[in-house]
Amino acid sequence: MTAATLLERISAICLALPEAGTRLSHGAHGFHVAGKKMFAYFADHGHHGAPVSIMVKTSGREEQEMLIEAEPGLYYWPAYIGVSGWIGIRLDRGEPDWDHIEDRVRQSYRLAAPKRLARLV
Repeated sequence: MTAATLLERISAICLALPEAGTRLSHGAHGFHVAGKKMFAYFADHGHHGAPVSIMVKTSGREEQEMLIEAEPGLYYWPAYIGVSGWIGIRLDRGEPDWDHIEDRVRQSYRLAAPKRLARLV
């Protein structure tokens, strides 16, 4: 899949969520909720050494370590934002599992969204 096709698919997943929007953030396509908090980033050009991937929020360090340990070929610690609870999911290793990606995006959205919106997802 091309980076443009991947971005199109990621955008459809992210922008289907209540009050979700998009903007460039530090050179990456970012997705935010209610014009404020970011819940996903799409990296497609080696930004800060990242592979073609989506970065999403986790509950914290424990979850990050568990994900990376369980599937080191899929998950990685993203530069700069990893310390804030974000995890990278590689999209450059064959056909992505879109159900899994959508689930991780929804979890990330719920962590970033105001309670009134998080309840809708």
